Amino acid sequence: MATVNIRRDVADPFYRYKMERIQSKIEGKGNGIKTVVANLPSVAQSLARPPSYVIKYFGFELGAQTNTNPKDDRWIINGAHQSDKLQESLDGFINKFVLCKDCKNPETEFVVKDGRILLDCKACGQRTNVDIRHKLSGFILKNEPKGGKKGKKEKMSRRDRAKLEAQENGSVNGTDRSPNESNSDKDVEDGDEMLAAGSDDEFTKQIQEDAKGIDATNGAEKEEEWAIDTSAEAIAARAKELPTDLKRSLAFDEDDDAGENGFSVYDQLGTWIDEQAKEKGNVGKVDDIEIYKKAAELGIESKHKTLTVLAQTVFDDDIVAQIPKRAGMLSKMIGDSEKHQKAFLGGIERFVGNDHKDLIAKVPQILMTLYQSDVITEEVAKPWGTKASKKYVDISTSRKVRQAAEPFLKWLEEADSDDEESDDE
Repeated sequence: MATVNIRRDVADPFYRYKMERIQSKIEGKGNGIKTVVANLPSVAQSLARPPSYVIKYFGFELGAQTNTNPKDDRWIINGAHQSDKLQESLDGFINKFVLCKDCKNPETEFVVKDGRILLDCKACGQRTNVDIRHKLSGFILKNEPKGGKKGKKEKMSRRDRAKLEAQENGSVNGTDRSPNESNSDKDVEDGDEMLAAGSDDEFTKQIQEDAKGIDATNGAEKEEEWAIDTSAEAIAARAKELPTDLKRSLAFDEDDDAGENGFSVYDQLGTWIDEQAKEKGNVGKVDDIEIYKKAAELGIESKHKTLTVLAQTVFDDDIVAQIPKRAGMLSKMIGDSEKHQKAFLGGIERFVGNDHKDLIAKVPQILMTLYQSDVITEEVAKPWGTKASKKYVDISTSRKVRQAAEPFLKWLEEADSDDEESDDE
């Protein structure tokens, strides 16, 4: 079976985290047509997630009914869906529910606590928030992973567990990593840090030291060393270290932005706008002055990240008509800052790329309206359109948004050419 990197944006052929490529089969016809994901259990196992979570995510993203608990191990999605489309949708699941928001490593486990879902990363030790507003989050909260006492190996990361098993079998090199494998788990191009050289050796040494102390008399006692401290003090300490989470799962890392339980001021602003929109009937009726006053109350009216939140919350499907009405507030909060404009464009990228994919075709109109309303400038729009980025969305979505923006970017170029010709005359 062909395998691909779990992070498909990583081109390293020696990237250690692999999964099978999605294999689907379309059956039936007419109203009874359906898609069977033949190797879903294997793919889900590679991601360390229940198959029901993956199939349910497909259902939410594709707008189709799914079988989330099949007795015959046939995982079905209603309708006809090609393998490539499912693979692309799986990238979104991995980005939202598997990868650590801090180090982008897939060595994570779910921790469900107080109505929140955390990704406990075994690679960097951080705990990051999952977007609780995603429909799948509600499904996960209602169908939590079954707990229970785990053995020492189960509490270890997948990489460390494989190494310990290899040592127990007397094979020093029996790991899940080839001898020539790169130490890089991340895409360095976008600023991700590389793993420290020799880190695998340090892990191995530590495991060997721990293994020496394991015997029949104190094995149970030693096992507790791998457990997570669940005391109130430890939980409170970890909560303070959690990176805060933007309303649409965009991680912010400024310590002064975090509130209680890791709920940031940006979360509060986004939640408040959503609540106002529900109360008034639609987001178009939420007053700009009230939005600004709320941001000022939270002390973030001048922060560039606030623009990312606003781009995702103050519009709906009628965004093209809504932009001129919001232009006054947006221009005031953006000012002359290119950083604020880039943050706003990042929010727009998430708005159309993740939350309103049917609006991708309208990206040229959206950008043109923002430009003509003096919300964004040519100096920011042109560089933004030249290179896809994974800062706000996954790389494939970023490419789609920028490809859709090409008519607007071409218009900017032609406008510049016309101006130069006029100057020459």
